[in-house]
Amino acid sequence: MGLTPSGVSKAMNDHPRISDKTKEDVKKMAKKMNYQPNHLASALRKGKSNLIGVIIPRNNSNFFSSVVENIEGVLNEKGYNVIIAQSNESHEKECDCIDALLSAQVDGIIASMANETTNLKYYQKIKEKGTPLVLFDRGENDLNVDYICIDDYNSSHKVVEHLVDQGCKRIAHIAGSSHIRIYKEREIGYRDALEKYNLPIEDELIVECNLRLADGRRIMRQLLELDERPDAVYASGDYAALGALQVLQESNIKVPEEIALIGFSNEPFTSFVSPSISTVNQHSEAMGKLAAETFLNRIENPSEKVSLNKITLNTELIIRESSNKTT
Repeated sequence: MGLTPSGVSKAMNDHPRISDKTKEDVKKMAKKMNYQPNHLASALRKGKSNLIGVIIPRNNSNFFSSVVENIEGVLNEKGYNVIIAQSNESHEKECDCIDALLSAQVDGIIASMANETTNLKYYQKIKEKGTPLVLFDRGENDLNVDYICIDDYNSSHKVVEHLVDQGCKRIAHIAGSSHIRIYKEREIGYRDALEKYNLPIEDELIVECNLRLADGRRIMRQLLELDERPDAVYASGDYAALGALQVLQESNIKVPEEIALIGFSNEPFTSFVSPSISTVNQHSEAMGKLAAETFLNRIENPSEKVSLNKITLNTELIIRESSNKTT
């Protein structure tokens, strides 16, 4: 066809100065030769890849999958494609994800931190490279970036107040890792609410874990072995709450009559099990959309100084059978 590499590139990208016939001929030849465009090379030339990396702790959570779905919906409309990376709660894997996304020349990273993460060096690396960073759900104020979160402290207040209203006086807490800000805030809210209602704050009633189903089972068995067992359990995650419920049912303990139970996150199964599990709705749809919109604002205003921009969403306590003694 006698075209230069630059001419072929323009034809493939529908440049207005290339005739329709030439574009058609080039695309036919590209298809015949099974040509695949090198997006990384294109990104290096243009300084823009239209790729956004999203790092989540795990993909088996409805909360995280819903956040990602809403991030993707907003960004796709603006011409961006999303690369999803999963840390599996591992700090080492999280660092690998960050390296891979930076190597792919992504235009930005939206992330929720792994349970194991205590060292913020790799997140600082994103900032130092000048790549926009937005955190959601699990993040740290010290990074001074855009951060979409919920009011974890007041969420715990709502939970304890509801359990007190139901007549509970000895409330246990299956807590997340205290080095993670959101779980620390939930525990502080739980402790402050107990103090407000003059209820005991006992170390044996507060147990940290990774909030998996197996953790909930193990800790519930541990709580049942106490000389004075709790009359309510508040778990910082729904999977731990489900594990606790299984042990209570296996032990023939009536829920909520003998022990009330509340989880956190509003996973779909909480409304399907019997008794249905009371929980806290984190509004994942709004969090995902806000994370994407905040990223777009950062991209569109590159000269704006990057500092802590914390957007805090209110939560909703969903009262179901597992904690409702008044029905």
